[in-house]
Amino acid sequence: MKDDILPQYEVIKQNYTPEEKILLGEMRENLVDIAMSTGENYQVSEGKLLTDIRNFLYLRLSGNGPNRNISNDYLNDLSQRFLRDIVGYGEIDPLIQDDELEEIMIIGTGKPIFVYHRQYGMMKTNIHFKDEQEIRDLIDTIARQINRRIDQESPILDGRLMDGSRVNATIPPVSPDGPSLTVRKFRRDPLTIIDLINSKTISLDLAGFLWLCIDGLGVKSANAIISGGTSSGKTTTLNALSAFINPNERIITIEDTLELQIPHEHVIRMETRPPNVEGKGELTMNDLVKNSLRQRPDRIIVGEVRADEAITLFTALNTGHSGFGTLHSNDARETITRLTNEPMSVPEIMIQAINFIIMQNRIYTPSGVSFRRISEVAEVVGMEEGTVQLNKIFQWNPERDLIENVSITSSTLQQIGNLSGKTITDLQSEIENRKIVLKHMINQNIRSVDGVNSVIELYYKDPQKVLNRIILNR
Repeated sequence: MKDDILPQYEVIKQNYTPEEKILLGEMRENLVDIAMSTGENYQVSEGKLLTDIRNFLYLRLSGNGPNRNISNDYLNDLSQRFLRDIVGYGEIDPLIQDDELEEIMIIGTGKPIFVYHRQYGMMKTNIHFKDEQEIRDLIDTIARQINRRIDQESPILDGRLMDGSRVNATIPPVSPDGPSLTVRKFRRDPLTIIDLINSKTISLDLAGFLWLCIDGLGVKSANAIISGGTSSGKTTTLNALSAFINPNERIITIEDTLELQIPHEHVIRMETRPPNVEGKGELTMNDLVKNSLRQRPDRIIVGEVRADEAITLFTALNTGHSGFGTLHSNDARETITRLTNEPMSVPEIMIQAINFIIMQNRIYTPSGVSFRRISEVAEVVGMEEGTVQLNKIFQWNPERDLIENVSITSSTLQQIGNLSGKTITDLQSEIENRKIVLKHMINQNIRSVDGVNSVIELYYKDPQKVLNRIILNR
């Protein structure tokens, strides 16, 4: 990193010898011929392609002379580099492959590509495109991969890459200065609730409380909206909290672009579809939410609530289904205002179907690095004089950097207690037990998706057995 206002992200570019460049060109021509002869259904298997590249290189390089010695290390390295050049994303492929990057931003020709690094914040790379056509070719390649189109009639592309990364591209006339491309990357190893506790995004107390409420002891599963600004971590938190859903539940997720990675076996994922060239075949969020109600879901999760699907979702929540959703908003009261006004227009009387509004913020430091915190958890407790009443139960204290319990009681806990026949003391004791399980996973560094899920599933099967094991191992 150089000593600039923005730190520099240096990419080591591929340097091929003249001979290697010729071989790469031949390999590409061979693939084009195969694709053209196969037709539209041609699919690239990276494993098979890597083997084919290695065999091709071995034959071509060893055939250049009887005494030429080609090492396995060189052959393997060159095969891998050719593979990335052929099936990757050209100049930006090293950025796509770096799991420490959150965002990749191409803003035009002659300008550096910017990235947002998980540790260092906004950075400037040493990569730039000299020719506008290079950016267009990259955008067109991505559009073909995801079966979308981008042209002057449809100058905006919104979709996802094969690895789940979200991609947005624009071309003139929408972006008059030239084409732009933004890739929002998701971790190959998703963050879990243990990661969020360790990073202080959520507190152990709040995690234990939400675990009990989301489960609801099988009698009253809590519904929640996770609100916050752009890139505040709403989807990550939703993914992490979904681990608390009882494994017996059937979950349906609905999104514009698939981002959720719900760590459960019984999940149906649905994705909206834009209209085709003739303006037909569109499937909206509302269409999919309506359809999900015919599939006997226990829980409906809407990736982002934006428009008329909100009424359909809240109708489902008011008729016995459980659900989660995310929404762009700055605080809990604004969340209610957005839900009850155009274009969502949810009647205020229906807002009581949600139990919690979980606010999450991205906090920036003077150095440009940011961190994420759940800043507020407000409980919807009813209506009074035509206004939805909120009870703030957890709040982030910026001076102490702690998420503090600021409530005396919880309406949701009282409902769970009334339906399960348990006292508030019993429920508080159960929250403490679940905190013991979470603390155990923190101490034992059990933080992978599979590891966290296996412990939580064991707890659902036999909570006392899990607690006894933890206490005996202390």
